[in-house]
Amino acid sequence: MRVRVLVGIAAAAAALVLGAGASPAPAAGKGAVCPAAWKAGWVKLATKIGAPVYCPTWMPNPLDAKIGGQYEDIYSIGKDRSYLVSFLSHGDLGSGDVHVNFRGYPGRMTIPKCDTVTIEGNRVVRGTTPCFADANGTLRVGSIRATLYTVNQDADQWHLLYAWHLAGSLYTVSEHVIPPYSYPQVVHNLHKLMHSLVLVEPAQ
Repeated sequence: MRVRVLVGIAAAAAALVLGAGASPAPAAGKGAVCPAAWKAGWVKLATKIGAPVYCPTWMPNPLDAKIGGQYEDIYSIGKDRSYLVSFLSHGDLGSGDVHVNFRGYPGRMTIPKCDTVTIEGNRVVRGTTPCFADANGTLRVGSIRATLYTVNQDADQWHLLYAWHLAGSLYTVSEHVIPPYSYPQVVHNLHKLMHSLVLVEPAQ
């Protein structure tokens, strides 16, 4: 029963995404820039990895996207220059979590692999699986053509995730499906996030 319900919801979300992707949606308004209160952190990240990054100009309530601010959860840069920047609010009095992740993989186009551990009888079996899987439609925003993935791993587990490419690099944004936001609301939030993105170049 649980599987059937999830499949039904995923199919409905995919229909929304495919409908939205029938024609390109406008990107962030002409002249839009990374908000002044957030810009320094995103420029510093771009400079550190030597590649452009995407800064949102909108975030789901109550989050902001200030790196080093009160909602920052994870700030990680790998040896390959890939990064994960995560923002999280646990809410008040058990009102629920709001969790958004931004990733970038400079110079990499392919989906990375994540480690898995399963129990088969008395054996522990270790393996790998794509970090982002179960593609469910696409969304076009300006020049971006993003694919929605509904089965994701590691920090993106239980998230819906959009992935796209720019100049030989892979980028993603994801949000956790958990109260206070329902599955359709998270799809809506991700659409707004995708529409809000602006490119931030490394400092010269």
